Amino acid sequence: MAGGDGPGRRRVPGIRGFIQRNLLTMLTIAGVLAGTALGCTLRATQDKWTEREVMYLQFPGDLFLRMLKCLIVPLLVASIVSAIGSLDLSMSGRIGIRAILYYMTTTICAVILGIVLVTAIRPGVGAQAEHGKAPASARNVLTADTLLDLIRNVFPPNLIQAAIFQYRTELTYPNETAEALNKTDLPLQMYKLGHKYTDGMNVLGLVTFSVVLGITIGKMGAKARPLQDFFVALSEAMMIITNWVIWISPIGVFFLVSAKLMEIKSFNEIVGQLGWYFMTVLAGLFLHGFGTLTVLFFLATRKLPFSYISQMGQVLATAFGTASSSATMPLTIGCCDKMGLDPRVSRFVIPIGATINMDGTALYEAIAAIFIAQLREVPLSFGHIVAICVTATAASIGAAGIPQAGLVTMVMVLDTVGLPAEDVTIIIAVDWLLDRFRTTINVMCDMLGAIIVVHLSKSDIQNDLEGDRAIAEPHELLVLEKVNDDK
Repeated sequence: MAGGDGPGRRRVPGIRGFIQRNLLTMLTIAGVLAGTALGCTLRATQDKWTEREVMYLQFPGDLFLRMLKCLIVPLLVASIVSAIGSLDLSMSGRIGIRAILYYMTTTICAVILGIVLVTAIRPGVGAQAEHGKAPASARNVLTADTLLDLIRNVFPPNLIQAAIFQYRTELTYPNETAEALNKTDLPLQMYKLGHKYTDGMNVLGLVTFSVVLGITIGKMGAKARPLQDFFVALSEAMMIITNWVIWISPIGVFFLVSAKLMEIKSFNEIVGQLGWYFMTVLAGLFLHGFGTLTVLFFLATRKLPFSYISQMGQVLATAFGTASSSATMPLTIGCCDKMGLDPRVSRFVIPIGATINMDGTALYEAIAAIFIAQLREVPLSFGHIVAICVTATAASIGAAGIPQAGLVTMVMVLDTVGLPAEDVTIIIAVDWLLDRFRTTINVMCDMLGAIIVVHLSKSDIQNDLEGDRAIAEPHELLVLEKVNDDK
């Protein structure tokens, strides 16, 4: 297995062996810490850096991020197709159900935890926050439009287009007069419907197609063996390239983190006006990652997950540096291979998790919506709380695995409690940093989910292997008989 201690490699004992096995992890974590130190140092020497200066510093990190993103489509499609195609259809169905049940359970637990914390701490009571500059993603939208867009993206009309763009509904003002007079008071239902494809990979659509293609190859049997072999070879080739790219990760995260720290306008907003909100989200992510997930992992496996989490250091550091679960996915799959997980299961479960499992995003959106409501002194009923729970869960599923994608789906959660889309700008000052923490939790949850599903599917995997051997033996006998007849 890539990067592991294979049968032909001698395990070196002692400190030297530990360093050899964990060198990349230590270098990546060192890259994050060194990037933080450099960013803080540069900010101390100069209050404001120009956009071009930040771009120069971030350039090596951008190259690393582009390399990772280049691997996503071929690796995602090849991994899912090869994994499902090599499994018995009933077995792949059971694995898929277990993975989805786990992801839905963790997401709901994350939302409930977030609501409990923000209701108990009440970070928005007595706080003051100024509006920031609205991002392009903070558009007017109805909850129904966001949910319908989610379903539309499940069925992409063009696969090549799905690798580049996402379908999105946008509401436009009926005329220039309405916009000039009082656009903020115009009911959303009076806006004109607009549709366009925006930048961002439609991972959900690609996953859906890959699952269907994998099931089809599995049903076709021997006829589809050449196609199955192609996707298996493509998946392995992508993992080899991934193993080359990950050695650049310490340098990549170093420049990404340092450049991001240079972009911060003021640390006072983090520790001042939005300090309690920031700490509430951070506490929720920590409790979910090392509390809720630990309990669920123990209930499923009767083991504690900390030994596994310690092996995820390099992946988690990369997730923090890139703030993208999709970009981290090649490294996540490689780490699962290194842990010895069955690749047919991990390469099926991880891409699905990177697409629909966004626990950190769900928790953050629930806390943010109630925080803004507290800030605006908008009373929330029990019905509103339930609605936030439902929409935050749905919004996290629809969130793309890219940096700050939660700001896009945050709009529909705000709409649930009757708050305008512009209020998303209140939390922008700290969102860049919280985004890195919640991405780290998302990736950790994906990997723990893969371990749980492999554990729960042990008997199915064993039966499938025995079935493969039972099929292979008669086939080999037929080949020998044919050879003898030819002689």
